[in-house]
Amino acid sequence: MRSEVEIAFNEISELRSLSRDVVLEALESALVSAYRRDAGASAAQAVEVNVDANTGRVRIFVEKEVVDEVQNLNTEVDLEKARYFDPEANIGDMVMVQVEGTTKKFGRIAAQTAKQVILQKIREAERNALFEEYVDREGDLITATVQNVNAAMITVSLGRTEAMLPRNQQIPGERYKPHDKLRAYVLEVKKSNRGPQIVMSRSHRNMLRRLLEYEVPEIFNGQVEIKNIAREPGQRSKVAVAALQEGIDPVGACVGMRGIRIQNIVKELHDEKIDVIEWNVDHEAFIAKALSPARVSGVYLDDDPDAGRTAVVLVPDDQLSLAIGREGQNARLAAKLTGWRIDIKSVSEAVQEALASLGEPPLAEIATQDAEAVAEVTRIMEKKIANKAVMPEEYQVLNRFASRVEKAWQAQREKARQARLAEINAVRATLPENAFALPVNTLDLPDEIIEALSPMDNVGEIMLRFLIDESRLKRLLSGVGGDSLERLRDALDQIVIPDELPQSAVVPQPKPEAAASSTEPEETPVAAAAVAESEDETVILSVFGDEDIVEPKPAARPKPARVATRQVEPDVESEDESEDEEEDLDALLSAEGGKKSKAKRKSRKERQQRRQLVFDEEVGEIVAKRRRKGSRRREEWEDYEI
Repeated sequence: MRSEVEIAFNEISELRSLSRDVVLEALESALVSAYRRDAGASAAQAVEVNVDANTGRVRIFVEKEVVDEVQNLNTEVDLEKARYFDPEANIGDMVMVQVEGTTKKFGRIAAQTAKQVILQKIREAERNALFEEYVDREGDLITATVQNVNAAMITVSLGRTEAMLPRNQQIPGERYKPHDKLRAYVLEVKKSNRGPQIVMSRSHRNMLRRLLEYEVPEIFNGQVEIKNIAREPGQRSKVAVAALQEGIDPVGACVGMRGIRIQNIVKELHDEKIDVIEWNVDHEAFIAKALSPARVSGVYLDDDPDAGRTAVVLVPDDQLSLAIGREGQNARLAAKLTGWRIDIKSVSEAVQEALASLGEPPLAEIATQDAEAVAEVTRIMEKKIANKAVMPEEYQVLNRFASRVEKAWQAQREKARQARLAEINAVRATLPENAFALPVNTLDLPDEIIEALSPMDNVGEIMLRFLIDESRLKRLLSGVGGDSLERLRDALDQIVIPDELPQSAVVPQPKPEAAASSTEPEETPVAAAAVAESEDETVILSVFGDEDIVEPKPAARPKPARVATRQVEPDVESEDESEDEEEDLDALLSAEGGKKSKAKRKSRKERQQRRQLVFDEEVGEIVAKRRRKGSRRREEWEDYEI
């Protein structure tokens, strides 16, 4: 026959969904607190409780001092009784002695304390169990019941706990009543004093991803991959999918027979329209499909190194409003889906702009070589402006002319792009190659600035942007505010670029499109901060502020750690021109970004002298070494990992 304690353990475990060990630990903690309260024991005195869950027997052990004559029964024990529990006990030792009478002597206050402690422990264990359960379901869909509705949020019941659906995570236009069932995406699970705080969402784009995984077996099995999702909740979404197995139509798999699969998702998302588009590695074809249901006449790409990627899209006149969408929704979703900024033009608009710019290159060549085509296009446009009927054949003439003009503009932009890339690669050649292998988190900056600079990939890219164009860095740091750009300058001034980096620290770099001549630095001691090479001479800069080591002819050296906005020509200059250029650079630095006091520059130089990045062969990682201040007599190094 089972004891009452065992029955109580099983009942609490099943009711609270807790293990027997957790309940037993809570009971032991409660009995320890009850004994301390009843006996007045101090926190320094060790108290242990053993509970047999099967028989319900409770044994309490208390730490006591072995003495000849016992004066305080709560803290002292005689030698004979002490050796019953510890045969090797002697006078003055501390031993664990079992308390006689156990819980039978506890008073009302001690019993109430035990009750409060055990309830508190069980509630804490239940909160931890709930948190561990739902933190694993973060990023998944859960079916919940609406419990309470107010203007700020909706409270839903998950059974053992509650979750909230904030207003900004709801689909616009949806209305819920208490006891309604809904499916939502678990956005975030956080710990709190009142249990796990679960935030759910129905407007997140990953909810559409999870619904597609549930409804489309090919996506769940990995035969079809979701490349990207652009969503405006409650209105329209675009999904780019690609087949990972031959013979599978990714769009047909998502739509289903007679559209049954996609219709189930549409109903779940409050009649939200969903466009499923096949992903294509060709950007022009992908952008044309992303603008569906509109028909596209042509797509012309412009990948500018400074302004970013822009796609000029030509559409027929009757497709312009469909391509743009209501309030620009279709074009906006297509831009999010493809990652390109999209500029949509009608054929007539493109032709009018071309006729107005015929005297400028590169259209002047078209006007000279094909005057008949220009005259025909001019006649058709005059006819269209006069609101006369334009035949389909004439629209085709306009379409061909507009396509020819856009291709000419595209060729001109490509030439400018190649010239700009040549300048960028020339500036890149002046920077240390190892700078492009250092991650951004190497810089001594706050976490929010490091996170804002994450698109730059490495330290070398940040240094390169300082030299060619600071506007992108300003855009990245605009959300951080304050003097973030100046702090970035100081961090670049302080960093020391090592001569050699381990393979694990190398960041893969894209191949430059325009070739630039660059010479790899020779191997130098670890104390070298930068090496500028030429055919006959090498200058090594010391990190610790010592005099420069010159061999055998001094030459102008690049200053990668100092920032100046200037254009660097790829041609090799003479020695005199290099010296003049260095003087001009110093003057520019002092006038533009180097308006700092001498004391601040001296302090920065001292910090550079005490800090250095080196590769530790024992640890297998890059470590920063600092030298102790001059006031300390020891000249040892202190190592710590970055």
